[in-house]
Amino acid sequence: MRIFTAALATETNTFSPIAVDKRAFEASLYAKPGEHPATPTLCTAPITVGREVCAREGWTLIEGSASWADPAGLVARATYEELRDEILDQLRAALPVDGVVLGLHGAMVAQGYDDAEGDLLSRVRDIVGPDVLVCAELDPHSHLTAKRAAAANYFVYFKEFPHTDFVDRARDLWDIAVRTLKGEITPVMSVFDCRMIDVFPTSRQPMRGFVDRLYALEKSEPGLLSLSVVHGFMAGDVPEMGTKVLAVTDDNAAMGAALAERLGRELFALRGTFMVAQVDEKAAVDAAIAAPNGPVVIADVWDNPGGGTAGDATVVLAELIARGVSDVAVGTIWDPIAVQICMAAGEGAVIPLRFGAKSAPHTGSPIDQTVTVRALVRDAQMRFGESFAPFGDAAWISFAGIDVILNSTRAQSFDPSLFSALGIDPTSRKILLIKSTNHFYDSFSKIASEIVYCSAGKPYPNKPAETDYKKAPKDIWPMVENPWG
Repeated sequence: MRIFTAALATETNTFSPIAVDKRAFEASLYAKPGEHPATPTLCTAPITVGREVCAREGWTLIEGSASWADPAGLVARATYEELRDEILDQLRAALPVDGVVLGLHGAMVAQGYDDAEGDLLSRVRDIVGPDVLVCAELDPHSHLTAKRAAAANYFVYFKEFPHTDFVDRARDLWDIAVRTLKGEITPVMSVFDCRMIDVFPTSRQPMRGFVDRLYALEKSEPGLLSLSVVHGFMAGDVPEMGTKVLAVTDDNAAMGAALAERLGRELFALRGTFMVAQVDEKAAVDAAIAAPNGPVVIADVWDNPGGGTAGDATVVLAELIARGVSDVAVGTIWDPIAVQICMAAGEGAVIPLRFGAKSAPHTGSPIDQTVTVRALVRDAQMRFGESFAPFGDAAWISFAGIDVILNSTRAQSFDPSLFSALGIDPTSRKILLIKSTNHFYDSFSKIASEIVYCSAGKPYPNKPAETDYKKAPKDIWPMVENPWG
């Protein structure tokens, strides 16, 4: 067997002012064929797992390019077309192939392309014809469109949020591919539209129990190959935005449709109960001060670079400063200009510095302080599960008992190693202020005395009923109370 694999992924917040070009991919991951490292990134596990599987089976794996950009705004049309065409040309050169196994995100939007993955998959199908296996692993914070479903044999999505299972789901993807190519099964997809958009953290109930049921059903139901909840991505203003349930069965579309609908209606019945309660910045600081022990993690949940925002909001930090709170470490504030200034000043320098709140309205005001540059690190990175997440050149600055990590490549706060990468022991601070909606939970919960979820400012369109969508459906919950009426 000859299998082609490649990856092209980013998550597009269409409301974000941060445009994505080729440099954004190069800052996060851009690997030519055969140059992908042994460790996968979030959406490239099909490549690394594919190496293991094809070596075991004695099959030929032809690797194409792998590209990942941290979430932001629209991808420049020329950048998307260049990266897309690079992969398509590699696929043509690899022909004939028996299968195409891709790593995608599912929420990429480029200028002129509301459904970038649908465009890519349709072109892949045109090249290989109707009889070649085409499949992909995707992030659940995405848009499952009719166009991409028509172009592929099946999809597998991460089940966990935080996405701790991206390697495990890549193994599921490949397991189905192997059995299909050996003629043992014929995967077909059935999709149910839940007519809603919500946030579904699996680190708490009720989504924890719901996902555990998916695992159990996959093991117990004959002919069921995979179940996925496609959460949807509320910051993507595209025509097919929303939550879907996907069932992949062995040539039994009717069974899959019935199961997907049953699960989808159960999910709808639980709408509005999934996300943990959030407080404003004043209540968050009150809770952190009152806590008897640290570290208390304040999660600035909506200034989350993992959702396409800048990660430079200062609303919570300004509240901490105004209240005279010390013994605080902040990770991170995105400000490449401030990092450059610190790099030029050097470690140990005491300088006046303005940083943060440059990207968009409703993110606070820039912070002006005389700071000490404590440490400087080129090409810093933190752990994220089995992979590493780069956050670029970084500077540790301090003032008035507060430590702040400034970074030049946007990245959400995945892991406490983001602090230790700069020389800060996160367990030694009373308060840790981080920027992430829920991906932080798996690692930070292991060191936190308590976690405070804070909704501060409005860097992200987190209330769909109030969001000024132009293209997204307006007949789904919570835009309407009863979309089934």
